[in-house]
Order: sequence, then C-alpha cells, then structure tokens
Amino acid sequence: MKLASLNNGRDGQLVVVSDDLTRMASAESVAPTLQAALDNWAQVESLLEELSHQLKHNEIESQPFDQSQCHSPLPRAYHWADGSAYVNHVELVRKARNAEMPESFWTDPLMYQGGSDTFLAPRQPVKMPQAEGFGIDFEAEIAVITDDVPMGVSPEEALKHIKLVMLVNDVSLRGLIPNELAKGFGFYQSKPSSAFSPVCVTPAQLGEKWQDGKLHLPLVSQLNGDKFGEPNAGVDMTFHFGQLIAHAAKTRPLGAGTIIGSGTVSNKLDGGPGKPVAEGGVGYSCIAEIRMIETIQDGKPSTPFMQFGDKIAIEMLDDNGQSIFGRIEQTVEQA
Repeated sequence: MKLASLNNGRDGQLVVVSDDLTRMASAESVAPTLQAALDNWAQVESLLEELSHQLKHNEIESQPFDQSQCHSPLPRAYHWADGSAYVNHVELVRKARNAEMPESFWTDPLMYQGGSDTFLAPRQPVKMPQAEGFGIDFEAEIAVITDDVPMGVSPEEALKHIKLVMLVNDVSLRGLIPNELAKGFGFYQSKPSSAFSPVCVTPAQLGEKWQDGKLHLPLVSQLNGDKFGEPNAGVDMTFHFGQLIAHAAKTRPLGAGTIIGSGTVSNKLDGGPGKPVAEGGVGYSCIAEIRMIETIQDGKPSTPFMQFGDKIAIEMLDDNGQSIFGRIEQTVEQA
C-alpha cells in the first residue's frame, strides 16, 4: 500500500496511490489525514488496504497523481528523531577532525530530536537567509513512521511498530554545527526543516527488499543533475530500525506518527572510505562526506557546499527502475 498527503490544509489530505504512482484515490472515507489514520491504525489499516486494492483494479473513482501537489506524508509530526545508523559516516566525520571515535558508537546509536512542526513539501525550495558560512548540505536518508510504541520496547518488538517507510532530505547547515556542538547541548539552528518523499509505503509493499529492519536498495541522489550517490541502504547499516526505535523509546513512549530517520546512508568500499560514482564507487548521500574524504586524502576539502540555485533530487527505484516513493526535488533559494 502506498499513501500520500496532498498539499491541502495544514495536515494534508490523505490519498491512496497506485503502485506505479500514476493514479490516486481519496481516503477521506477512512481518515482525513495520515495522522488521523495512524492514531487509529489497527482499525483503519485494513480499510486503507481495501481502498488500495480497489484502486489497483479500477473499482473506485481515481484521479491522476501529481507528485508536485504533495506535501510530505506527515506535513507536521509530534515527534521526529534522526539517528546515525551508518557508523561509517560518523567515523569519517571524526577522522576528518582528527578525533578518535569512541567504541560505544558501534553499540549505542547516536540520535537527535529535530524540529517537526514545519516539514517542507518534497518539491518545496530550501530557503536560507544566506549561503556563505552556513554550509548548506543535503542528507539522503530512509525514515520510518510508527504507531504507538511503549517505553522500554525491545528492538525485535519495535520492528512490529513500523507502519510506513519513506525517504527524507535532512537538510543540514554544516557551518553552524561546530559552534552548536561546542556548547554541549546539541543541534538546533543547524538543523532546519526537513523534506520527505511524496509517498510513504507499508513494509509489506517493499517485499523481500525490506528485511530485518533494513531497506535493501540503492538510494540515489543527484546534485545539479549529476548522480552524486547510490549507496545501498541495506549495506553497512550498523543499527537497524528496530534498534533505533528501541533507543528512542528507552525512557519514554513514542506517540503514533513518530518519525525515526536512519541518518545519512553511507557505504564503505573494500573496507575503506567510498569513492565518487565517476570513479567506480557508489558515491555519497551528503556533500560533507566527500569533503571529509578530500580532507583525509588532500589535507583540505575541494567540493563546495550548496549555493543558491543548486538543485538536489533524492529517489529510490525498484529492480524494474520504477520509483517507489516518488522523488524529492529541491532548489536552494535565498529567503
């Protein structure tokens, strides 16, 4: 089953979407918004599945599906927490700063709680007051949406609470991060509004590509029309989504509609840092990572962060080349 929220009203208008992302049908008879559906998921899931089945077999009225008319599946959420499940990415960040990585990073996930009140639509510009010094970067990630999760849930039980999967561009302002972290109180100004894919899907929709809390497909990023990265999201993921959810729920329950992000998808190559796509590697899911490798190899970075007018696109294709979640397309503009 595939769901989307049309950019209509503050919390969007819920629709079911065909597998090939060409048609949609209103889900208003079941739930007006995705959050309303998640609040009552046990009661409405089968009804939404029936709508999806009817859409597939042309048994209900449908309209063309236009990704540009979508908001993020949850235009705002009660809870958005982003992990760093690909420890290769963390290791590179610290190595570029000549900092040792604590051994605990391999057993205890990093996670921060981000702003969830103003998500961007998947085709909405990233507007910033300035580019110089901000270090505007994209981060291509996988994210899951949960129903109600009890405090102290085990990683295995946590997997059962994953109801939907989607993509995210976790926008980061690299130039602001060092000073914020130096305060010892975490991210705030350096993590502006994120954008999610036009469509979210149930784990069952992903079939065998969803295994053990990981999505085993390449996540493709294009920067200004050129392929920047295509790392496999199921490879080098140190912590699966069940572990990330359990980490978030260690001391508090999670409400229905909680979004948990994977962190920047990152693959190693022959046990070492990756290579650009043009050099035979799978590239990167953020600019910071290639800058880290340039710093390690050359003593300084040479790839610039995003400037006004730059465009980022993020998408995941199935084995037949069909887009699964739709496409995030954003341009950096001056506010």
